[in-house]
Amino acid sequence: MAIRPYWKGYLKLSLVTCSVEMTPAISDSDKVKFHTLNRDTGNRVLSQYVDSVTGKLVRDRDEVKGYQRGEDDYVMLEDEDLEHVALESTRTIDISTFTPRGEIDWIWLDTPYYLTPNDKVSQEAFAVIRAAMEKQKMVGISRLVLGRRERAVMLEPRGKGLVLWTLRYGDEVRDDGDYFKGLDKEKPAKETLPLIRKLIKKQTRHWDGKMVSDPVQNNLLEIIKSKKKRRKPQAPRKAESEKAEKPSNVINIMDALRKSVEADNRRSNKK
Repeated sequence: MAIRPYWKGYLKLSLVTCSVEMTPAISDSDKVKFHTLNRDTGNRVLSQYVDSVTGKLVRDRDEVKGYQRGEDDYVMLEDEDLEHVALESTRTIDISTFTPRGEIDWIWLDTPYYLTPNDKVSQEAFAVIRAAMEKQKMVGISRLVLGRRERAVMLEPRGKGLVLWTLRYGDEVRDDGDYFKGLDKEKPAKETLPLIRKLIKKQTRHWDGKMVSDPVQNNLLEIIKSKKKRRKPQAPRKAESEKAEKPSNVINIMDALRKSVEADNRRSNKK
């Protein structure tokens, strides 16, 4: 089933403009979701807005946005008011700045979207912009209004398209120096590094999406399946790591590393 674009507009670089559409690069639609039910009737329970003072139900047409300026004191904003703050970036991604990709740390990246041409006429201009960015190993920085908030965004070449990342606001990112300060005081012993490198090498695998599968999701699906068949679900099997002996309180890191390497070798021999 084709996924509907989340946003449509224009990508602009100086005098070069093309029509584009944006689609979420991630999805949680396959996740197990629950509804709240009335246990007695089995019917769904619906959420409704009620007046906090009168307790009466509020109709959709009577709902309005409000900005709190004091206790029980709000400024009401109608849809017409909110439309007045609309910016050019509601419909145009105007690339104003380019920067080397390596200079933007991962912690600034928020939500990814796939950006593609919206029609055949726009494909050539889109391809030129993407190819030039890719060749120079640059990403574009622009701004875009999403959900009535203007967001800084980063455009990164990927395959034949672009990935648009919304970027976190400056006040959302904490300085790691506040947390990692003083950690460099402890220097690792030289004899431990070869053992660590050996463990890393033996446990290195090519990336696979299955590495980040959700075991809880799978267990939930099994429980739901068993409920459908009206039989008692089996307890999920313990992972191999849980079956292993509980680690002893090893004080010497060299002993711990040697035991880790020996255990890894035993597993390799069994395979």
